[in-house]
Amino acid sequence: MHSVNTIPHSPFDDAQALLVAPLFVAFAVLLFQHAGLLTGGTVGIAFLIHYLSGWPIGAVVFAVNLPFYALAIRALGLAFTIKTFLAVGLLSVYTALLPALVSLESLNRGFAAVMGGFLFGIGLLILIRHKASLGGLGVVAIHLQNTRGWRAGVVQGGADMLILAAGVFVRDPLSVALSIVGALALNLVIAVNHRTGRYMGM
Repeated sequence: MHSVNTIPHSPFDDAQALLVAPLFVAFAVLLFQHAGLLTGGTVGIAFLIHYLSGWPIGAVVFAVNLPFYALAIRALGLAFTIKTFLAVGLLSVYTALLPALVSLESLNRGFAAVMGGFLFGIGLLILIRHKASLGGLGVVAIHLQNTRGWRAGVVQGGADMLILAAGVFVRDPLSVALSIVGALALNLVIAVNHRTGRYMGM
């Protein structure tokens, strides 16, 4: 394998990632919401609260993530935390704005699950490659991996399954099943495209 000189991401690169990635995720949220589905992570927790309370999901996403930033600074550093805070803030704004910009008159729920999962995964992948995230449970998973040796993927996957399982209390079984399909589509994108040694940017 030929050695390659990696070129770090510039501030402009990071800025466009923080602007674009949350938009992909916000469109996934719009698809899930329109189809009556949910997902994992803190966005999934926000969906549960949204379905129970009717509160705007964008505002709930922002609020749910607030307790995790102190841990993110300790576990992953200030730069990561700032970029994650900006990404979550933009996701909240985009999620509030998109319903006024996009009208979904007809949407197949199975397509919404798969396409929403793909879009969510692409958005997360962009953020991961620019050393950011959508905060929340991902930060906890990485912290536990660093401090206790627990595999972050296993912790995150277990938490996501608990959130999706809790969906039976707010959605019907078919909606929960389709939500699991969406979660599988999301994780497929991450698993195939985020592997050590494949990506040369930093």
